[in-house]
Amino acid sequence: MKNTQMRYHPDNLQIGDVVFIRIDNFIFNNVATATSSWVNHVGVIVGFKNNQYWVAESTIPFSKITSLSKFISRSKEKSFVIARLKQPLSNEQKKALVRASKTRMNIIYDTGFNFNSRGQFCSRFVYEVIKEATNIEVGAVESFQKLLSKNPEYGLRFWKIWFFGFIPWKRLTVTPASQFKSKQLDLIYDYRYQELL
Repeated sequence: MKNTQMRYHPDNLQIGDVVFIRIDNFIFNNVATATSSWVNHVGVIVGFKNNQYWVAESTIPFSKITSLSKFISRSKEKSFVIARLKQPLSNEQKKALVRASKTRMNIIYDTGFNFNSRGQFCSRFVYEVIKEATNIEVGAVESFQKLLSKNPEYGLRFWKIWFFGFIPWKRLTVTPASQFKSKQLDLIYDYRYQELL
């Protein structure tokens, strides 16, 4: 869906819509490379107030709610994709999703990307919020061993450094890439600059 007049101002969004972006820094770029995807950060729409949409996200240092415009402004070339659950959400499910987001605010970011830690990270946040509200699983919970085996050509040097020499192969995680590819979602806006297509 292409419309340059709406590039930075998507409209008709709904609570539960998932927003994908590409943060351009060393750590997040390596996450994208390791998962063979353009996306490395994700959030979920939780409301419309003061003439703008709001996104709940897990980010460094703590999970928070930010405006969609600020969320997109952090993306490389302001590129973004917005996807919607194929199953329409009831009003009760939307309210539950907002509640699930609020209970996960101000939680410290988990740089170990551990699905079972006390911390949070972006894709786990979105996965848990949507599942709690709808019982729909967006993304794949998988071990690092399974995740990294999908891209054997990518060197493991970064991850060995990141985990101080020992990659936690059995640790479970969930990635923005698996959510972007989820069959539970339909893309409704796709504004990636050409290099990321």
